[in-house]
Amino acid sequence: MRAQVLLALKYGGRASARELAVRLGLSLNAVRHHLKELEQGGLAAYERRNNGVGAPSFAYRLTGAGESLFPRRYDAVLNDLLDDVVDRSGRAEAVHLLASRFDGLSRRLATAVAGAPPSERLELAARVLTDEGFMAEVVSSDDGGTLIHRNCPIQAVAERFPEICAAEARCLAQALGAEVERRGYILTGCGACAYRVRFTDSGRPEHELEHA
Repeated sequence: MRAQVLLALKYGGRASARELAVRLGLSLNAVRHHLKELEQGGLAAYERRNNGVGAPSFAYRLTGAGESLFPRRYDAVLNDLLDDVVDRSGRAEAVHLLASRFDGLSRRLATAVAGAPPSERLELAARVLTDEGFMAEVVSSDDGGTLIHRNCPIQAVAERFPEICAAEARCLAQALGAEVERRGYILTGCGACAYRVRFTDSGRPEHELEHA
């Protein structure tokens, strides 16, 4: 039945648990149970929906990781484009093009954690990263914690251009205002990429410190 809920979100888009229950002919409790499992697995997320009068409801949608379960040809198309860039301008240009992707991600992360105390930054960042397909989770510690990526949404590309993984670490450090050290690496056979994050001083992102 969890697959039914997954398909309903894919074909029907955002929906509340009650709407999904009606659409699928399942009990509300059953749908809520499966949504919780999908959420814990990083495949679905919810957003608050204001209905005017009465309590707000929650609209569920697929995350990037959830979307990635469905067949796509993005990897093949992207690799063809990268081959063309390498042929025309060299490998360094292809790496630069890929690394620039993390500039946008860094801005989204910085916006998400802006104004939050260090104790909340990693959890807020994990939500953004999960939406991006990383299936992120956090193990907290006194000075920061470990940010774990259970999935690499660009693994096929990273295997060809592992240089871009350094851009990911720089992106996290810049957005979080923290020291970031990679402790686990999917490309070397680990089950996840793990980053040890240690907040320094106020734990404020660089863009905030520049304007302080």
